Amino acid sequence: MASASTASAPLTLPVLPLDDEVVLPGMVVPLDLSDNDVRAAVEAAQAAARPDGGKPRVLLVPRVDGTYAATGVLGTVEQVGRLSDGDPGALIRGRGRVRIGAGTTGPGGALWVEGSSVEETLPDPLPGSVTELVREYKALATSWLKKRGAWQVVDRVQQIDGVGALADNSGYSPFLTVEQKVELLETADPVARLRLATAQLREHLAEQDVAETIAKDVQEGVDKQQREFLLRRQLEAVRKELRELGDGSDSPADESDDYRARVEAADLPEKVREAALKEVDKLERSSDQSPEGSWIRTWLDTVLELPWNERTEDQYDIPGAQAILDAEHAGLEDVKERITEYLAVRKRRAERGLGVVGGRRGGAVLALVGPPGVGKTSLGESVAHAMGRKFVRVALGGVRDEAEIRGHRRTYVGALPGRIVRAIKEAGSMNPVVLLDEIDKVGSDFRGDPAAALLEVLDPAQNHTFRDHYLEVELDLSDVVFLATANVLEAIPEALLDRMELVRLDGYTEDEKVVIARDHLLPRQLERAGLEPGEVVLEDATLRKLAGEYTREAGVRTLERAVARLLRKVTAQHELGDRELPFTVRPEDLRDLIGRPHHVPESAQDPAERRTAVPGVATGLAVTGAGGDVLFVEASLADPETGAAGLTLTGQLGDVMKESAQIALSFLRSHGAELELPVTGLKDRGVHIHFPAGAVPKDGPSAGVTMTTALASLLSGRQVRTDVAMTGEVSLTGRVLPIGGVKQKLLAAHRAGITTVVIPKRNEADLDDVPAEILEKLEVHPVTDVRQVLEIALAPAAVPVAVAA
Repeated sequence: MASASTASAPLTLPVLPLDDEVVLPGMVVPLDLSDNDVRAAVEAAQAAARPDGGKPRVLLVPRVDGTYAATGVLGTVEQVGRLSDGDPGALIRGRGRVRIGAGTTGPGGALWVEGSSVEETLPDPLPGSVTELVREYKALATSWLKKRGAWQVVDRVQQIDGVGALADNSGYSPFLTVEQKVELLETADPVARLRLATAQLREHLAEQDVAETIAKDVQEGVDKQQREFLLRRQLEAVRKELRELGDGSDSPADESDDYRARVEAADLPEKVREAALKEVDKLERSSDQSPEGSWIRTWLDTVLELPWNERTEDQYDIPGAQAILDAEHAGLEDVKERITEYLAVRKRRAERGLGVVGGRRGGAVLALVGPPGVGKTSLGESVAHAMGRKFVRVALGGVRDEAEIRGHRRTYVGALPGRIVRAIKEAGSMNPVVLLDEIDKVGSDFRGDPAAALLEVLDPAQNHTFRDHYLEVELDLSDVVFLATANVLEAIPEALLDRMELVRLDGYTEDEKVVIARDHLLPRQLERAGLEPGEVVLEDATLRKLAGEYTREAGVRTLERAVARLLRKVTAQHELGDRELPFTVRPEDLRDLIGRPHHVPESAQDPAERRTAVPGVATGLAVTGAGGDVLFVEASLADPETGAAGLTLTGQLGDVMKESAQIALSFLRSHGAELELPVTGLKDRGVHIHFPAGAVPKDGPSAGVTMTTALASLLSGRQVRTDVAMTGEVSLTGRVLPIGGVKQKLLAAHRAGITTVVIPKRNEADLDDVPAEILEKLEVHPVTDVRQVLEIALAPAAVPVAVAA
């Protein structure tokens, strides 16, 4: 049987409005009579005498945002007097619910309304679900009251038996909002009201449990920090007492912790000192658990380790510096002259008080470009030795992250300064010699372009205010001597190359290789082989044969390996009892010791075995990443019956070289009669041009005259001279245009046993860079027209031929 509520006879009562407050039946509340509406309602109730002489009655109606609720509470004025603060007040008890009807008139200034009392009825006995609901509400209310320590209220709640009275007791709950209390007031059914009050109380207890858990965790964290702070303070006090007992001497651990004292004692530039002191202030304010503290300590350690005002004195003994360079490196005159000039200018500036001009010192930025093995890297150490400076090598090969040069932002985990700053720190001075090794191997990807970051480092007009992303303070690099090494000039960005002074190292002559092997390589390899200087002797002729026939390179790395192999072989034979020491290695001993030669010059081969022994093969010259090299060009004509007309090119050729082949063929077709070549059959026969070493990519215009000569040799049946090599770009009119790398090409021709070289006339000025001993052994022909090339390169035909097969 469900509970029910019924309405009784109408009542006429003065309205006592409650702003943002709700009174439920059974509640006793004090109201302030200083409020006009309250006072008017109480006075009106007192003026309306009840026939039974009962207490004055008022209608307590909640008023939310100026709107009256549809249900109010009949209240009796229990007492009128003064409240605890001395203001006049009235004690009113809620009796029962009243449904509000129409307004009416009555005595006094209050608002009178007609209403009907709501009576609640419940089945007897109560169903089991209602009894369980009463038990649940009392349990929840008891739990909440116990947390607040309201034990007396607990007993009162347990004594309430009525379902509706128990639900109306929620009106005392401070956590309920006005809207929730109005909902309880307007719910007439006592069981539904108790169910609503139970849900509200359950929700509040769940929120309170979560809040208590959070507060407990926060309090535990605060207690831990306070405990740690207190212990650290106590530890500092103990250390202070121990220092006083120990005659005031600080331990090394204390000195490393006292960053402020270290910064103030360090010899730092003014701006750097200010930045460091700011970071010390941040460190003192930060907690020990903050990650910012470790970042600041690492940054301060880096700044304090940099040699801000440390500089080495340059050695201004110019002849002595030149002697050091000559003793440690054979050849390389251009680099030696540039370093000598730099030192001489530095000396003059120092003597005249011009060491620092406009905040900048006189540093140098040199780019050493040349093939591998010519001594670019070791030259950096010699330059530092000659100048009396510290030497640091920075390997840039494969670097693809811009932060490697400029450093990481300090916000990143594991941030470090860039390689330039680390090199300065490693050197221990602000004016070292920094070798940027393999600068042409720098790449770029999504992390930035390291070559672009090097623009400021290698610019003499900017690097006195270099700013690393990690340090964020200016670093003066203007007194640093930067030496950059590269194998391929084209791989260096143009803007970066513009900031450096280019010095080319084009390789060594055979005479220079002999000197290097005798004075540098042989002593080093003797020591590594465990031999005394006089136990194994290599004659100059032996070294010359090693350099000329067993190795063919611009540098000396392979030559050093050949010397090391030779010494190992002699050492092994001596240990086996097959060789007595001391032993002198002669040229004729090389074949028995390390095998046959690998590079026999064409001129030394049998005439029938030479590549140019048949028409259609010409010898050209090229420049690769390993220096100059000899390049052969082969041409052939297809049989007319195959129908394969046109030009075929093989050998991994680039676009420029393919175009040069088209130009050479077009020139011969248009000038065949003039050159007395049978070119009439070219339109029906396919022409095939091949460059051996097909696995090696090739490109460039300098093989134009070589292809023209090979085709002319094929058509005329005249062989190309074995001792002739050529280089130059050809035009459609037969002009021979200038090319690059003349010195490297002539050195390669000399190594290959070539005696006659054809170069463009406009490259004649480049012969000044070629060593004199090489020019003496080569017959160089500067030409302007391809006809001159054919006259020099083609051998006379023994028997005239009409068309070459």
